[in-house]
Amino acid sequence: MPTGLAWTALLMGLAGGPHCAGMCGAACGGLVRVSTRNKPPGRGMVAFQAGRLLGYATVGGLSAFAVQNLLWLTRLTPALHPIVTLFDVVLLVWGLTLLVLARQPLWVDGMGRRIWARWRLQPKGGRFWLIVAGAVWALMPCGLLYSALFVASLSGGPLDGARAMALFALGSGLTLAVGPWLWLRLQAWRDPRRQAWGMRVAGASLAVVAAWALAHEMNPRVLDVCRTALGAW
Repeated sequence: MPTGLAWTALLMGLAGGPHCAGMCGAACGGLVRVSTRNKPPGRGMVAFQAGRLLGYATVGGLSAFAVQNLLWLTRLTPALHPIVTLFDVVLLVWGLTLLVLARQPLWVDGMGRRIWARWRLQPKGGRFWLIVAGAVWALMPCGLLYSALFVASLSGGPLDGARAMALFALGSGLTLAVGPWLWLRLQAWRDPRRQAWGMRVAGASLAVVAAWALAHEMNPRVLDVCRTALGAW
């Protein structure tokens, strides 16, 4: 797995931490408190984050496996090559959207809120349930999560994709775990500008990765022309 993609996934998690705390911090904290009842919530949060790490790593591995097989198929059938290029263009547009607008697409945000409002994960108690709930969290609609998933899909293979998403889960989990506690003490964490800059960093990271992938998918002659033009400029 390219080292740059590993650092990109971790950076997206760390930079997007305020966004994660703002969107999911209260829900995660409430889920842990209700599930642990009168017991100390610390172990419950560890169980939830462990499940979240497992779920994110799983979807990261699956996404990388799917893209790896798509690339293999396009090598056998050159006519399908435009599909890969289109995929990279979509990633580039997605990243630039996050960078410019500093927010996830409205349809993603709305979908996530509707699912949470209807689902409301009925806590059954116990750390095992928290592990399951954390794993299912990987399926929640989130622009930042999708951005990290796109990066993981380009990492090269299932194991590499799982590692990328695990790093993203670790980076974002730091703030997500302490977010509810910080909210009670630091009003600055509610500042929308912190969430906006985290989203911009994630968008810029994804855009760079997508541009890198597009450059490698280009026809060598086209790539040489671009390099010559950049050198002259």
